[in-house]
Amino acid sequence: MTRVLLLLPTTTYRAPDFLEAARRLDVDVTVASEESNALEGMQPASLLTIDFRDPEACARRVVEFARTHPIDAVVGVDDDSVVAAATISRALGLPANPPEAVAAARHKGMLRRRLDAAGVPNPRSRLFLLEDGPNGAARTVTYPCVLKPTFLAASRGVIRADDPDSFRAAWRRIEAIVRQPDVSAKGGAAAKEILVEEYVSGAEVAVEGLLRAGELEVLAVFDKPDPLEGPFFEETIYVTPSRLPEATLAAVARSTEQASQALGLVEGPIHAELRINSAGPSVIEVAARSIGGLCSRTLSFGAGISLEELILRHALRREEGRTPRDPRAAGVMMIPIRRRGRLGKVSGLEQARAVPDVEEVVVSAHAGQLLVPLPEGSRYLGFIFSRAATVDRAEAALREAHAALTFQIGD
Repeated sequence: MTRVLLLLPTTTYRAPDFLEAARRLDVDVTVASEESNALEGMQPASLLTIDFRDPEACARRVVEFARTHPIDAVVGVDDDSVVAAATISRALGLPANPPEAVAAARHKGMLRRRLDAAGVPNPRSRLFLLEDGPNGAARTVTYPCVLKPTFLAASRGVIRADDPDSFRAAWRRIEAIVRQPDVSAKGGAAAKEILVEEYVSGAEVAVEGLLRAGELEVLAVFDKPDPLEGPFFEETIYVTPSRLPEATLAAVARSTEQASQALGLVEGPIHAELRINSAGPSVIEVAARSIGGLCSRTLSFGAGISLEELILRHALRREEGRTPRDPRAAGVMMIPIRRRGRLGKVSGLEQARAVPDVEEVVVSAHAGQLLVPLPEGSRYLGFIFSRAATVDRAEAALREAHAALTFQIGD
């Protein structure tokens, strides 16, 4: 049987959808995670424990494992696992991105340097050490600016500053985040850094794509209709297809491909974020993985093929030409967390699910869970999905469904 190694961190949202995709493809799956599973001894071919923070050790462990359980493809599903996946693939001789390219995409400072060297438009930036403190940096940067850790995702720790006072406050807030033991352990040396970028105004889009031998196929461009102007950058609604003009979308695709090439990415999924204004597209992020959370459920290809199945087909070299996307408009709302506290009763689910054009409402947080908003938080409250004849209707359905929901959050 064909075997896929899925690198699934315990905190990922992506496990069910990738496992279902593997089931549809009728392949054996080995799940590798950073925490041991009590069933690992009874299912040695199906479960593996590796430390994603040490990609070379991961590769040695998997090479040993593959002597008795040959592996045909390796897929890392999110930021925590993509460097390990690339390193394992190289050790097994499987087609994949160079680990150095994936590492550069993971580190926001390295990302900026590579884009600058290739002449790809992106925000001007400077890298500082947290130990130097904010006072000197606050006097040398241009305002408005955006401060962020170099290694976290999903807008965690990303804060806009408009003057020296708000700069110093943002610095201290980010410092508190990256000094948390679990975050510091994840970041390593990067947890001692802080990146300061110029604030780029304009509309923001997300690009979902697939690289084949360095050539980018754009699978979808998502508009983000809610303004992302700070001081924090909580993402809420994504809708596709984009309402931007074709010429602008072509420029977005070119910039995304150029950014991928500048990083050295050549194979597999990419997720990019760009800002667009009168100067054209500016690349904010490029990640060597697919869209996060449960947002991939907005996308469907061919005969009900999910984005996860498309990714596995590519990794297994089972692609049969290009697969058209469902032509209907689609959207997702990442339900925002408005205040810190423990989740109590959730009301209005039946009404939200009954809204025309709403496909699904998922509350991923559980009762009693501590909800932490951005910039400190890293989880979502839940997701609302819509599919409609037009983008406007898909967006309106998300907003109507969200308005029907009430979340009781206690202290």
